[in-house]
Amino acid sequence: MKNRIIYIIGVSGSGKSTIARLLADQLGIPFADADDFHPASNVEKMSRGIPLQDEDRVGWLVAIHEYAVGQLAKQGAVIACSALKERYRQTLQAEMGHQVDWVYLKGSFDLIKARMQQRENHFMPDSLLESQFDALEEPQNAFVVDISKEPMELLKEILGFFEK
Repeated sequence: MKNRIIYIIGVSGSGKSTIARLLADQLGIPFADADDFHPASNVEKMSRGIPLQDEDRVGWLVAIHEYAVGQLAKQGAVIACSALKERYRQTLQAEMGHQVDWVYLKGSFDLIKARMQQRENHFMPDSLLESQFDALEEPQNAFVVDISKEPMELLKEILGFFEK
């Protein structure tokens, strides 16, 4: 799986960072969390419970894409990123074509809200979850996994998909 970019995508609270870290460790390639690419203004806005708009995401998406292109030239990476809309995914995949894979972590609103309410020290409040689901355009070209399973089960499923 080297020289590939694997995006682990889904709404906030779906387990992207957990699964992406596990996968990156298993594959021996770097992990990145798209949250780390947000400018301070976006983090502050979300912390106050204000949903981001498309214009807020432009620079963030460009920064993630630039990181991905750089990592692809080295050894690849696993990136946890919401990538809620198809146009965001097109930006994230630009110039990399078939060297990008998408894994969509799918779960119900109730399950994800319950998980978010248990999180500590995260800037994204559960009050923004509805806006995430409203913005979500489920991907048509992703491997879809049901997040009601334990993380190690999900990892096994994802690895099985990539072994095909």
